[in-house]
Amino acid sequence: MKLIKKHKIKLIIAVILLTAYYFSLPKELFKNPTSTVIESVEGKLLGAKIAKDGQWRFPQNDSVPEKFKQCILQFEDAYFYKHPGFNPVSISKAIVQNIQYKRVRRGGSTLTQQVIRLSRKNQKRTYFEKVIELILATRLEVGYSKEKILAFYASNAPFGSNVVGLDAAAWRYFGNVPNNLSWAESATLAVLPNAPSLIYPGKNQEKLKIKRNLLLKKLRDKNIIDALTYQLSIEEELPQKVVAIPQIAPHLLQNVSLNYLGKRVKTSVKYNFQERVNQIVKNHYLELSQNQINNIAVLVLDVKTRKVLAYVGNSPTTKTHQKDVDIITKARSTGSILKPFLFSAMLDAGDILPNTLVADIPTQIGSYKPQNFNKEFDGAVPACVALGRSLNVPAVRMLQSFGLERFHEYLKKMHLKDIKYGANHYGLSLILGGAESNLWDLCKSYSAMASTINHFEETNGKYYKNEFLEPSFLANFKPDFGDISTEKTLFNAGAIYLTFEALNEVNRPEGEDKWDFFDSANKIAWKTGTSFGFRDAWSVGTTKDYVVGVWVGNADGEGRPGLVGISVAAPILFDVFNLLPQSNWFLKPFDELVEVEVCNKSGYRASEFCDDIKLAFVQQSGLKTRPCPYHKLVHLYKNEQYQVNTSCEPLENIVHKSWFSLPPLEEYYYKNKNPFYKKLPNFRSDCIGEITSKMEFLIPKDNTTFYLTKDFKEIENGLVLKVVHTNPKSLIYWYLNDEFIGETESIHEINISPKQGTYIITAVDNEGNEIKSRIKINI
Repeated sequence: MKLIKKHKIKLIIAVILLTAYYFSLPKELFKNPTSTVIESVEGKLLGAKIAKDGQWRFPQNDSVPEKFKQCILQFEDAYFYKHPGFNPVSISKAIVQNIQYKRVRRGGSTLTQQVIRLSRKNQKRTYFEKVIELILATRLEVGYSKEKILAFYASNAPFGSNVVGLDAAAWRYFGNVPNNLSWAESATLAVLPNAPSLIYPGKNQEKLKIKRNLLLKKLRDKNIIDALTYQLSIEEELPQKVVAIPQIAPHLLQNVSLNYLGKRVKTSVKYNFQERVNQIVKNHYLELSQNQINNIAVLVLDVKTRKVLAYVGNSPTTKTHQKDVDIITKARSTGSILKPFLFSAMLDAGDILPNTLVADIPTQIGSYKPQNFNKEFDGAVPACVALGRSLNVPAVRMLQSFGLERFHEYLKKMHLKDIKYGANHYGLSLILGGAESNLWDLCKSYSAMASTINHFEETNGKYYKNEFLEPSFLANFKPDFGDISTEKTLFNAGAIYLTFEALNEVNRPEGEDKWDFFDSANKIAWKTGTSFGFRDAWSVGTTKDYVVGVWVGNADGEGRPGLVGISVAAPILFDVFNLLPQSNWFLKPFDELVEVEVCNKSGYRASEFCDDIKLAFVQQSGLKTRPCPYHKLVHLYKNEQYQVNTSCEPLENIVHKSWFSLPPLEEYYYKNKNPFYKKLPNFRSDCIGEITSKMEFLIPKDNTTFYLTKDFKEIENGLVLKVVHTNPKSLIYWYLNDEFIGETESIHEINISPKQGTYIITAVDNEGNEIKSRIKINI
């Protein structure tokens, strides 16, 4: 105690000095900005982005390759593992030489001191600065291992030009990772920080070679390398030019740098697969660019892990054509790519069965008049065929039937970020490209649907609550699918399975169209889309294990003839799928399906009058769909040429038969595409009590506005009115605002030339049936 009191001031000073010594070293030695670096899942370099200060400086690497370690130790600090941060012998020799030559000729710094100098941004060399470096070097030795100090040096030493650190130097000068460098290459890099200005392509090569070879000789003399290795090493050429940093996934690098700027990120991308997808994109770009289609994006996801396997944000086009734009995340018009979601929603809700006939007829809803791509109509078509053929009119009619707001709610639950507005903003065009989405979200949605079926099987008929989670490009990503529940996430597994079954039947592009002849062929549920004006071509496909999404077009939105999903996007999709391992098809989710009798002609549940019935698996909710409305029991004369009843024919001459009959307008188009369709015979003229004839306007639809044009002689063109009637022999009387304008027989077309205004068109047949339509004429 007395001793403490006696030396109290000295102890206080000692404590202050020790405290100052302890805190003399910054917590973070190097605060320089670093390059953003991305690696493949195997650890290979995918790309790097130069640091904000214009230097190629990779993030700190804690491992130093053995060859470089031996080279740098023998060149800079042979006693590195023995000294406490400084070498008294080297310092003494340096002082003697510097005094002798009256200038700083020799530094005598250890690697530890050089780390301190680098962290202090190479302060002016003075003896006072040397003292500071010495103190901090000893403190560095106390706080860090020798290996860590060596790693500090390797990651921050200058290697000439704007190259800092071993990792960047190895790539810039030798195009390789440090671990793969030869002894000669490692020795070259080891001597550079001593004089980094030496290595300029074609400059001072002889001086650099001498320094390198002297180091190699030292390595040989110390038996670190053998004589043969030495001889081979000194024969190696020095680098003659700077090598570009690999840019295997440049747009992924852009994406990563948004949240991980200056970090080294190990991604989930597979190196060789990414390179092969790049080559596919390049090959298609070279062909498509001949038609001034310049941009392509491809995204590949693993369904089970939700990890990105390949990420091609754009084609290798030019800056003029915006090659640096990452289109994967950009909003584009969806075209028909949302149609499978509507099909799934309607199946899930029990509104339709997969093969339910839906109308494909001229349609006008308000001022909106959808058209099929081929400008033709089928009259009626199975819903799954309408989906597979991507028919627009049935899709719009299905959306109207299902409910615009209702479907919009489904899309919101799928987290499609670019569908930002309310349902009324998009209207019924929502299903035909009136909305925008991006490739990332679309692939996420398809993978969520595929995963729903997979998980349903794995959990014995249950669902995860968070299927529509965000995918990730991080190698260590672990998806959180949420809790298991008996309640579906969005679509039930049965509805999704039936949707994928329909999408698997879509006709593949040229070269892939014979796939179903081979048992080993890869079954894929896929869909294309083409936006209005041929601006965007889409193709997204999924198997049990993988989702591939493709977008093709021009980044500036310019449309091009031939820019159609099936023609330009689908071939890329199948080229990519051909690189992936083949997947088994989805297991049928029996707990969400039920086998029922279905009418083969209409796709509805079989009614008592259906004469062509098959068993089919449908979704459980499909049990509430109505029975077939198109089959009915009719009463025919025994030769089946007329319908009759007991008012005109004895009962024994009447044949009772099931008959498939469509509404007039659907029938009009359906019979042209289905030659075996038989019209329902008319009632015999002597039968009473039956007026079953029906008619319907082809032109005009109710509340339509027409703009009458003029011909070359400035004479206004007229308007042709058309009606379809179930009785080909019927007579129709036409009225314009209650004024009789003519009659037609068999072919019901009449031409009118009205003035500007609003009119009521009335058609009355000889049986008294009447239809009306309101039109507006603008001239």
